[in-house]
Amino acid sequence: MRTSVPILQPGHGDLPGDHYLGAGPGTVLWGRLPCRTDPAVLTVDDGASVTVDTVSHEGLLEDQGKDPVAYFTGHGVPREEILDDAVAIAAQLAHAPDVDGPHVVTGPVRVTGAAPGDLLRITVERLVPRVPYGVISNRHGKGALAGELPRTEGNVSVFCPVAERDGGLVGTLPVAEGGPRAVEFPLAPFLGTMGVAVADDERPHSVPPGPHGGNIDINLLTEGSELYLPVQVDGALVYVGDPHFAQGDGEVALTALEASLRATLRFDVVPRAEALAAFGEVSGPLVRAGGYLVPTGLDPDLGEAMRRAVRAAIALLRARWGLDEHLAYAYLSAATDFDISQVVDVVCGVHARVREADFARVPTAGRVPPGGTTADGSAG
Repeated sequence: MRTSVPILQPGHGDLPGDHYLGAGPGTVLWGRLPCRTDPAVLTVDDGASVTVDTVSHEGLLEDQGKDPVAYFTGHGVPREEILDDAVAIAAQLAHAPDVDGPHVVTGPVRVTGAAPGDLLRITVERLVPRVPYGVISNRHGKGALAGELPRTEGNVSVFCPVAERDGGLVGTLPVAEGGPRAVEFPLAPFLGTMGVAVADDERPHSVPPGPHGGNIDINLLTEGSELYLPVQVDGALVYVGDPHFAQGDGEVALTALEASLRATLRFDVVPRAEALAAFGEVSGPLVRAGGYLVPTGLDPDLGEAMRRAVRAAIALLRARWGLDEHLAYAYLSAATDFDISQVVDVVCGVHARVREADFARVPTAGRVPPGGTTADGSAG
């Protein structure tokens, strides 16, 4: 199925950022996330933008043959439409699936001036598909229905071409294997993994998210969104990966539509005093997208993840707008949706969508240092 989506091989095509960072054996980690001892593959100034190539792990993994050329040509993809960096990563990097996660992450990038206690704001300026296809997988022992699906031996990986409809792009899945009819759904690209290095000498597993961010799988992080992360080490050492073309909340089968993206991101340091004035104490990922502020809750138990999201939302309302605790709780119950980010990454995720427009008549409670700006860029 042919589309007008260009194949964005490494270094080719539009590179709008101040810097370009390719994904290759020397600039990615496979299955682990950066820690404080990892050297930066790129250093940028506070406020700089970086165009980053990301590579999906689907088609590279051992249960798919660890040979993306064989895997994707087996689904009818011409060799010239298979990414050269994906081929090089699969061929040259060792990967231990029994102990490492599946994800390929690009980085880390050192941001000048970032220090523990600050927030790093990642603004998603642009997300462009690198290929016109992706994969959705369900593996044994994983997914919302582990032990029930898949019903066959081995993993079930569904190849998903991209088609053009009414000036946009959609993912396509057959109604029945080999049948002529297909269901179509809109694409909404985002990066499932965005994080900062942990203050530890050991690299974390790539699957469970945490205060460092990582594999948070929040599908609101499309173009124009912002992610705030508490900096743990000097320079932040930020990284991205796990690119998606689309994902439903929950990501129930294990993966969603996984496919490689080219992302242009801006990295801004929010000093601790400004961060506290704007949001209060932020102890984990905080998103701003589509007119919402989105605090998160993370825990292996979904119920506890929900409770943590509620506590984080109450703390945000109290710090930013000065609500009494019981009134914040009441507001959340009446006006805020709590969505399940994912239930398949060992640590479950819940996020709250607090509508900023509801507080248009309420002054922010925080106070910005003289001459400073708030974390959202407005003057104090």
